[in-house]
Amino acid sequence: MAKKKVGKIPVKSIASIIVILAAVSFLGIRPSSLGSLKEITLPDGFSIEVFAEGLSASPTAYPGPNTGPRMMEFIDGVLFASIPSQGKVVALPDDNNDFKADRVVTVIDKLGNPHGLEFHDGWLYIAEEERVIRVKLKDNLEADSSTLEVLVGHIPNERLPHGGHFTRTIKIFNNSLYLSAGSGCNVCYEQDERRAAVTKCDLDGKNCKTFAKGIRNAVGFVFHPITGEMYATENGRDLLGDDLPPDEINIIKEGKDYGWPICYGKNIHDTDFDKNVYIRDPCADKEPSLIDLQAHSAPLGLAFYYGNNFPEGYKGDLFVAYHGSWNRGEPTGYKIVRIKVGEKKVEDFATGWLTGTTVTGRPVGIIIASDGSMFVSDDNAGKIYRISYIG
Repeated sequence: MAKKKVGKIPVKSIASIIVILAAVSFLGIRPSSLGSLKEITLPDGFSIEVFAEGLSASPTAYPGPNTGPRMMEFIDGVLFASIPSQGKVVALPDDNNDFKADRVVTVIDKLGNPHGLEFHDGWLYIAEEERVIRVKLKDNLEADSSTLEVLVGHIPNERLPHGGHFTRTIKIFNNSLYLSAGSGCNVCYEQDERRAAVTKCDLDGKNCKTFAKGIRNAVGFVFHPITGEMYATENGRDLLGDDLPPDEINIIKEGKDYGWPICYGKNIHDTDFDKNVYIRDPCADKEPSLIDLQAHSAPLGLAFYYGNNFPEGYKGDLFVAYHGSWNRGEPTGYKIVRIKVGEKKVEDFATGWLTGTTVTGRPVGIIIASDGSMFVSDDNAGKIYRISYIG
C-alpha cells in the first residue's frame, strides 16, 4: 500500500495557531461552556437557580466585560438589567412568583454601552459610556421616550471620556448622583479628571465635581445601609506578575486620593511605573486600601447583606463578585466571596464557574431582593442567578 503523502502545514495556518495561542496565554481568552449549576459550591443550606437566561451569552471568556447582563436594579419588585453589548436595558418580570423570569422586556435600546442603573423618585437613571440619562417608565415597563433627559454629556464637549475602561456605574445617595469612571489605560497619568475617579453631581447632572480620585477602576460601589459610607471595589493594574498588585476594597471618602497610578494597596509605591526619586514617600499622603484581595480577581459588583433569608450570622457581611483573571498564569476569581468587614476576613461563598481552564460563568453584579434572596448577573453565560437559603 502506498504511503499517504503528508503535505506541509501552510505558513498562514501556523501563524493563525500562534495568534490563537498568544491570545490564550497573554490576553486570557479561555474556552467558555454553558455548564449546569451542579458545579457551583455553596455553604450548606444554600441553593442556586437560574432566574433568567438567554441574555446574550459569550462563546469565549475574554478580558473586560463579556456580552451578557451586567448591573441590576429592582423597581416595584421587577428586576431590571443592563446589557452593554446590545446597547439596551431589559426588565425581567416574574409574573407568577415562581422565581423565574417569565419574559424579557426591552425597556430602552440604542444606547452606548449602558451599564449602571439606579431608580429614584420615579426616574430610571442609566449610565452610558459617554453620558448619563434618566427616563420615566410606562405601565408596560418600557421607557417613555418623551420624558428622556440627558443629565451628563448633553453637550458634545462635555461627554464622558470614551475608550479604555468603558463601564460607568452610578448610585444616588442623599439626593446626589455619584458616578465612577475607570482609567483609559492600564497605568498612566490621566488628562481627564473624571477618569479613575468618582464624580459627584446634583440629581439633574449639574454642579459635577471630583469626589475622590486615584481609583483605577471602581466598577462597583455601594453605600453602607447603616453608616452611609461608600464602599468600592478596585481593579488593580496588570503586568506586575501573578500576585501584584492586590485588588482592593476601599472606603471612598470625599477629597481623598487613593494612589493610582503611582501607589497601590497599603500605600505601596509602584516603582515599575514611577521611576522618579523622592525625598519623602510619595504614597504617604494617599489613602490605603481597606482590604487587599487576590491580585487579578477582578472584583466588580458588591452588596451588603441585611436581608431576612440568610442565617443571622450573615447580616452585615459584604458580598463581592469576582469576574475572574486574565493575565495570570493560574486563573483566579470566577466566584463570589463573603467578607466579614469588621474582621477583614475574606472567604469563598459561591465557587465553581471555573474548571481547569474552562469558564462556565463570570459573576458581575450582586443585588439583594426584598425577600432576602441574592441575585447575581453573569455576563459570560448570559444568565442571572438567584441564591437563597433553604435550610
